[in-house]
Amino acid sequence: MATTIAVLSQKGGTGKTTIVRTVAEIMRRIDLPTLAIDLDPQGNLSDYFDVPPDAAPTIAEVLGGAATIAEAIQEPAEVVPANLSLAEAELALAGKIGRELTLRRALAKAPERYSLILIDCPPALGLLTVNALAAADYALISAEAQYFALQGVEQALAVIELAAENLQPDLALLGILLNIADMRTVHSREALAGLRERFGESVFETVIRASIAYAESAERATPILEHRPDLAADYIALARELLTRVGLVEHARRLSKLDAA
Repeated sequence: MATTIAVLSQKGGTGKTTIVRTVAEIMRRIDLPTLAIDLDPQGNLSDYFDVPPDAAPTIAEVLGGAATIAEAIQEPAEVVPANLSLAEAELALAGKIGRELTLRRALAKAPERYSLILIDCPPALGLLTVNALAAADYALISAEAQYFALQGVEQALAVIELAAENLQPDLALLGILLNIADMRTVHSREALAGLRERFGESVFETVIRASIAYAESAERATPILEHRPDLAADYIALARELLTRVGLVEHARRLSKLDAA
């Protein structure tokens, strides 16, 4: 059974898609079979993986019952893509009984070869995000280093708690990640201090630095590990914390070969 992690944020621009793209790449490089699922109608994760815009089926067809997860996986990227049709699928889903559990039922039939599933949630705390949380073992919150970071995290936590109470009792908070942060500024340092004061050890030790290089790597469909190896160190550190928190300690040790590289 794969460990499933939903990566979410209360708003856009917090770098959550880059988290999923880069962590998936790192996991595959240490031989941990990983499936990425694009659950955002904007389809940015699909673009990151250089999936053609007309690729089909997508996660929309999976949620609509017209395709299985296995049929929707794009090779060799190993991603279930999304496009604007997902917005229509979400509207159709809203009128169905048991709508919050649609993705969980679909993932129950995912190929057994995967040990980790990463879900890139939309930048809103709506039905698609609730579906991701109902299907997940863990939730990872991406928070931007800005004044309203604390408020956004609290809103995301409220949705996670509701999902745990009503839909997925085994759902746990994996952690809160300060993302797109320039730690040379007082503003970013205060944002991190505020998060740690409020949420303690739930906040990852790793902080992802802000850089235009992430946009450049996305545009070129090239992993940041290759485009800017110096920045990749942040994500390798995040992957190490993530694997340790979910109990995959042996795989965390394998990251040393990427450190050396």
